[in-house]
Amino acid sequence: MTTATHHPTAKKPPLRTRALRRTLRGMPAARHDVALEPGLVVPAADGSPLLTDHYFPRAGGDFPTLLVRSPYGRGIPWAPMFGMLFAEQGFHVVLQSSRGTGGSGGEYALWQHEAADGQAAVEWLRRQPWFTGVLGTMGPSALGYAQWALAADPPPELRAMVVQVGVHDMYGFFRPSGPFALENALVSAVGRMYYGQGTPAFARAALRLQRHFRKATRSLPLGDAYVPALGGRVPFLDEVMACSDPDDAYWQGADAGVAAGHLSVPTSLVTGWHDVCLDQTLRQYERLRRAGCDTTLLVGPWTHNSAMQQGWPEVFAETLAWLRAHLCDDPSGLREERVRVHVGGRQEWRDLPDWPPAATERRWYLGADGALSSRTPEAVPPLTFRYDPADPTPSVGGPLLGRTAGARDNASLEARDDVLTFTTPPLTGPLDILGTAAVELRVTTDTGYADVFARLCDVDERGRSVNICDGIRRLEPGASGVPEVLGAAPGGRTVSESGPAPEPGPTPVTVAMSATAHSFAAGHRIRLQISGGAHPRFARNTGTGEPLATATRLVPAEISLHQPSALVLPQTKKAFMPSTSDR
Repeated sequence: MTTATHHPTAKKPPLRTRALRRTLRGMPAARHDVALEPGLVVPAADGSPLLTDHYFPRAGGDFPTLLVRSPYGRGIPWAPMFGMLFAEQGFHVVLQSSRGTGGSGGEYALWQHEAADGQAAVEWLRRQPWFTGVLGTMGPSALGYAQWALAADPPPELRAMVVQVGVHDMYGFFRPSGPFALENALVSAVGRMYYGQGTPAFARAALRLQRHFRKATRSLPLGDAYVPALGGRVPFLDEVMACSDPDDAYWQGADAGVAAGHLSVPTSLVTGWHDVCLDQTLRQYERLRRAGCDTTLLVGPWTHNSAMQQGWPEVFAETLAWLRAHLCDDPSGLREERVRVHVGGRQEWRDLPDWPPAATERRWYLGADGALSSRTPEAVPPLTFRYDPADPTPSVGGPLLGRTAGARDNASLEARDDVLTFTTPPLTGPLDILGTAAVELRVTTDTGYADVFARLCDVDERGRSVNICDGIRRLEPGASGVPEVLGAAPGGRTVSESGPAPEPGPTPVTVAMSATAHSFAAGHRIRLQISGGAHPRFARNTGTGEPLATATRLVPAEISLHQPSALVLPQTKKAFMPSTSDR
């Protein structure tokens, strides 16, 4: 039985939590009233006290349990969105603050305690009289990491997982493709340090970061410049900045996503096309499919934050259907197809049997006149631009944690001299791309140290250019896939001083962009941007090869593109039917 008489410390959830629950629109009617046991003390793996809130239906009967472990506190938004909503629908919901956060004891660590403390939480659950032995997990972002860490050695009670815009690879979060994700690192650090301290503390920290943001991201050395913006040194951020090699000892065990390679726990994945964790989510989907694990994928028109805000009705419905199917033996809410994606341009949902769908690679070659053409261009001089880290190419929209994330007008960016653009004529018919776009370039630099940022845009009839997806690649001597000495740009110098310089020649470089599902309408144009960075989304390439945290010099670089270079798009020919969902 789960009546309040079996929970002597139970009471109504706080008025604020109940009021915020009522603001959540599009939710199903409550099946039960909700009671709360706040501030329970659960021992961590080392005995540290982890503060835990237990929400449950105020009704008789047995109910499955949902475990949610968070470094961002147990209050807003988790209390109304997870605690209240899911307890209303017939689940015990256990919200726990990770070690060193939200009032929990012990010392905070970025990822090192998650697996052991998750197992300790399950061990505590086994001793509770209301625990039926049927367990699920859910949660977004770092709460997703906690799930993957538990899944490394899944307890037998674990029957389902729902990972929403989740991270599993900490190295990949901070260095998704080589360059340091500076803006997301700073915003994430504020969240991890202050969100669990309550709204006033978090608001003060966010305002401080906003005041100091420009100086923190434009000053050198970066390892000292960030300190005023975050109110002091952040040990995990210092370690992340110093350990640039994924094989560094610091990162051993940091990729909790390897659990997906052998997982049998049914797992639902949710992400958005502008989510900072999109690539990681799609990687997990691929791993789960190869492992034969029951899995579904939902990709919406969302950023990391908007998925849990504007996208919450869809995300909640997906989550509830999955948990009911696997914890309550009620599959009635599941859709027929494994994958549901939102297609930009058409602004519609499509159901697919798998991801990615079959597609044909279509190449658009970069022309000297700024054109994108299906014809291989004739031999022409290289196109050269100068990247100056003292005046870095700015970032506009894309997968960020802040308010400027997502699809944005790129006019100001494309007007800069350090951004090359290549554009098709107006399309005579719609063109659908579903999958991963890439750019195959032939590159030379005059320093050997450079970044290449590529972005795909949709240009409408009015000339408004909106970003669809993008990617970045770091070039430096000795890096994987890059020769020890890059070819020198015309009139430039080479990096190597040992022995004679090689004959100048372009280096093949592929810049993979994030996956997308987008339909270019008839009359629209496809545009490709090429530049030397996207700051402050990514830390500047100083052009010197000095370590990220201690670099003090800035050296401009000339970057040249040689023919043939091409944009490669995954064009789909099959006419997929829109989803019949009312989403």
